[in-house]
Amino acid sequence: MKKPKIVLIEDEEDIAALIKLQADIAGYKLLVEVDGLNGYRTVEKERPDLVIVDVMIPGQSGLDVCRKIKTHPELKSIPVIILSAKTEELDIVLGLELGADDYVSKPFSPKILFSRVRAVLRRNKEAEKVPELIEFGPFTMEVERYLIRRKDKQIPLTLSEFSILRRLAQSPGQVLSRNQLLDDMQNSDAFVVDRNIDVHVASLRKKLGPNFDWIDTVRGVGYRFKEV
Repeated sequence: MKKPKIVLIEDEEDIAALIKLQADIAGYKLLVEVDGLNGYRTVEKERPDLVIVDVMIPGQSGLDVCRKIKTHPELKSIPVIILSAKTEELDIVLGLELGADDYVSKPFSPKILFSRVRAVLRRNKEAEKVPELIEFGPFTMEVERYLIRRKDKQIPLTLSEFSILRRLAQSPGQVLSRNQLLDDMQNSDAFVVDRNIDVHVASLRKKLGPNFDWIDTVRGVGYRFKEV
């Protein structure tokens, strides 16, 4: 069974070592970074199941790292637990308002920390079961059910077409290359009949109607979904 992956951003070696030991005991894979800049890069690269970040770290504060994760369209669903020696109510509120899923004050017991980790991951998993709706113009996508409707009329799409539209709609304003879209299709439930992304996009546009203008072609690169 694959171990859940956690990125820990903590510059105090003794605290990081204690957390690493408890992570091993609890069955988690822990990646440790000591500053905010490299920590955020690791989150971008590894796409972990959860992030634990100390507020007072070099390079970029833990609150800034949390804010960047929670405002990134592809990272915002990753749970974040903030660690801090600060216990003032204002600091706790600020962390939570930035999108942190939990806040643990130092000093703490590593066992209690990982009980919070398990609780956050459990909540996150339960939240993922709720059908995600994406709405744009007259269209509504039910992600978990692979359905799209224009007003009340359902539009039949292939799994490949739905996968492309979902990926684009979940990242409005972001340019996605053809290779990125193909990789996403191969990693999803969609069976890729035709590897030519342009063919699928052309079919999408046709099925969604002559006035469908939500997907822009970025010449030489790929496609971009218009921001709502």
